[in-house]
Amino acid sequence: MSLHADARAVLGAWAAPDARQEELRVSYLEHLDAHGDAMWRECLPGHLTASTAIISADGSRVALVLHGTLNMWLQTGGHCEPEDTTLAGAALREAAEESGIDGLTLLPSPVRLDRHAVPCGGGSHHLDVQFAAVAPPDAVLVRDPEESDDLGWFPIEGVPDPSDEPCRALVRTAAAAVAALRNT
Repeated sequence: MSLHADARAVLGAWAAPDARQEELRVSYLEHLDAHGDAMWRECLPGHLTASTAIISADGSRVALVLHGTLNMWLQTGGHCEPEDTTLAGAALREAAEESGIDGLTLLPSPVRLDRHAVPCGGGSHHLDVQFAAVAPPDAVLVRDPEESDDLGWFPIEGVPDPSDEPCRALVRTAAAAVAALRNT
């Protein structure tokens, strides 16, 4: 199965938690249907990306990166690469690359979607498919200077500034999904 087909299957099966998320889900599917290159940064009307909120093993903290270009604290994530075979795999790869954490456990399906303008190709949109992952208890953050300007653990309710509401919403949603998984 191609990455494009995997993304369509993932989004086709995902149960959106509310009307706004459902609207985004449907628009992502329409975008995939209209653009054979929707998974790649070269698709300038917009392209799908994969990101992850990394939650600590005890559920109290989130790992965030200081994005070099945007100068904001954000979740890990980014563009899909040719070696990615699944959307979840792209999210996990980005999370491991940007955090330096080995042994992340990705929740099986997305927790949220977010569409936002970005400077790619002179102006485009990321159609971000957002996941949650749990770090192992002994996780140590290792920053790669090519990936971010800084990296740190922050309380779930204490996302630092500068950040944005979509990041805060993802952190809250990811922490709730991880907590729900623990309680099953």
